[in-house]
Amino acid sequence: MMPFTLLIMILIAFPVSSNGGKWGYNGPNGEHHWPKHFPYCGGAFQSPVNFQPELLRYDPNLFAIQLQNYNLSSREQLTLSNNGHSVQLSLPSYMQLTGLPHRYSAAQLHFHWGTQNVQAGSEHTVNGKQFAAEMHVVHFNSGKYPNISMAVDKSDGLAVLGVFIEVGEFNPAFEKFFKYVNGIKYRDQKVQVPAFNIRELLPSRLDEYYRYDGSLTTPPCFPSVLWTVFRQPVTISLRQYLALATALYSSHAQEVAPMPMLGNYRKPQLMDNRVVLVSFQDGSLISIVMASGLGLLLFIAFCWCLLRKRSEADQEKFGADGFHPSERQEKISRV
Repeated sequence: MMPFTLLIMILIAFPVSSNGGKWGYNGPNGEHHWPKHFPYCGGAFQSPVNFQPELLRYDPNLFAIQLQNYNLSSREQLTLSNNGHSVQLSLPSYMQLTGLPHRYSAAQLHFHWGTQNVQAGSEHTVNGKQFAAEMHVVHFNSGKYPNISMAVDKSDGLAVLGVFIEVGEFNPAFEKFFKYVNGIKYRDQKVQVPAFNIRELLPSRLDEYYRYDGSLTTPPCFPSVLWTVFRQPVTISLRQYLALATALYSSHAQEVAPMPMLGNYRKPQLMDNRVVLVSFQDGSLISIVMASGLGLLLFIAFCWCLLRKRSEADQEKFGADGFHPSERQEKISRV
């Protein structure tokens, strides 16, 4: 049986995977009030952030993300649940990330989205652009800690893969569990779903991403996350998006006034002098550098032409006056 102290730690330390927590995204329990009850939410190195061009630095040592055991057997069952803040899908710990400073094992994935009328609900943004939704695949440092509850508040405890989601083409991979969403309409409801290839939920390009040190985007906001946010978004259909934005509730089934689950995203936080490393060279940044270099060359050429014309004009002036340096030397020698 789980020790009582460990149970309390799980409920307090990692509300994304729990059912407790007096917090929300709007009203008296909205994100502006989080720091009152969860001090880390008002601290440094918070997430999400806005990926501004001037904060990005290319790192040639960032290689493609390496996944292990992401292709799950359909004979295995995963738990899909409504925790009152998001839709969450449990993941087996033998799913792992490699190529990072530590070995990270999977724990769960969940989503953040906008509303029915405003398809803007991603937590991270790119130069101010907000995507329709965002998926987080949460892993813990299994090389140092036995479980996620022990890792969640450690500086090297978690690694999260962030995936931007746009509304576009139908996505059959997401449909493998979206079709069960009606079974978890209300808080604390759970259903079992057949496992599948989790890799299919990720973008095709695993070599282009943003990397920075940040925090949980929900209370208690521990600054314990190594973030990897993929540059390339994936798409889901409008019907699939509305399955999240219209069919779910943050309240329990027995409550008289159901509370729709929508707009469950945290706004971008201050960078606190952090730099975001990127594994790709942005074409726009390269163009700016090339344009600057070309401008410098043109300026140098202009100055050279100007000096040359001035030199030629001086020579013509000396010739018109009938005076040359050699003549002056000859006059001096005669004296």
